[in-house]
Amino acid sequence: MIKSAAILLLVCFALNVKSATIKVGRDMPLRSIHEALRVAEAGDTIIVKQGIYREGNLLINKPVFLTGENYPILDGAKLCEVVSVKASHTCISGFKITHSGVASLDDPAAIKVYNQSHVSISDNILEDNFFGIYIYCGKKCAIKNNRIAAYATDEGKIGNGIHCWKSDSLVISGNKITGHRDGIYFEFVTNSVIWRNVSHNNIRYGLHFMFSNNDAYITNIFRNNGVGVAVMFTHGVKMINNTFEQNWGESAYGLMLKEISDSYIYGNRFTKNTVGIFMEGNNRMRLEKNKFCNNGWALKIQASCIDNEIHANNFMGNTFDTGTNGALVLNDFSGNYWDRYTGYDLDKNGLGDIPYHPLSLFSVISEKNPPAMLLFRSFMVDLLDRSEKLAPSLTPENFVDHTPLMRALPL
Repeated sequence: MIKSAAILLLVCFALNVKSATIKVGRDMPLRSIHEALRVAEAGDTIIVKQGIYREGNLLINKPVFLTGENYPILDGAKLCEVVSVKASHTCISGFKITHSGVASLDDPAAIKVYNQSHVSISDNILEDNFFGIYIYCGKKCAIKNNRIAAYATDEGKIGNGIHCWKSDSLVISGNKITGHRDGIYFEFVTNSVIWRNVSHNNIRYGLHFMFSNNDAYITNIFRNNGVGVAVMFTHGVKMINNTFEQNWGESAYGLMLKEISDSYIYGNRFTKNTVGIFMEGNNRMRLEKNKFCNNGWALKIQASCIDNEIHANNFMGNTFDTGTNGALVLNDFSGNYWDRYTGYDLDKNGLGDIPYHPLSLFSVISEKNPPAMLLFRSFMVDLLDRSEKLAPSLTPENFVDHTPLMRALPL
């Protein structure tokens, strides 16, 4: 199960030893962060005064609090990883870290954690680094309130803003990430929470994760990324109250779900995406109380998806509400609001008295023949769709909402 955000309270340790405070700066006895790390004891606090520090790679191999005063600059000069954390119970906050080295084999970062636990990285500015923050085999670590920016235009020449591999019980909270390959990347990460982050204008994905089970993604904003958010080969995902918007392009989508099972998508907003949600090979998912507004396709659910429930969602102002690539639909649509529904409610129970078929004939045609979109606004297309809804012949008969809502839900 997902551990609560109380993990944050456990990250910065409490040792039963007497700790000291060490100050580093031009006017201090110690002018070097390297020297301060050398003389510090476990549990000490190192306060770094404002200034520019070009000291190469800083290795933290004992548990310390490393704190910047007025954002001192740690400059890697494009030569090396700037901060390497090889001690658990370490806290890093208040720095501006820039110009890490670039290498595709060892993936240097502004801050990289190596096989440690209870590490806190908070309130830093990371700018123009290859990777921003990299957690390698970490446990119970927290990445909170950092601003992470890069400026590459080629995804092969930049790493990810927050990259987590083979980790457990992480909390990623309140960060702003832009300009990286992927804003946030999870692989083999379990029991973790991504909460209240803003990931925008990244080259590829705002969020990308694979083989990462039992994680929760809550109240994040994913805006104007290359091809949106990708969630693949995972089970037990909870995505709640997120915003997916302005992901436009030939292959773009707000959220792509591939080979996902037993997961919950609740209360999200999909606005102005080429495709709001694309689903392939998904089983036993529940999509509830989401808002799809002004997308190209609100929901594309492929024939490989089985036993999914699409319930109590609003579909408003989309070019196409739904799309599919097959004739057999083994999913349940019920109690959704469709702004194109023109039925009636004689018994005044708030539900339409006749079923609604959200899959339009022209959606099927344009899926197979994209140039047909040139005819989208024509009278003939409107006539085809109206005829198909009265007597379905080419669209799947079981692609139907038997209890469409007469009014939109207050989402």
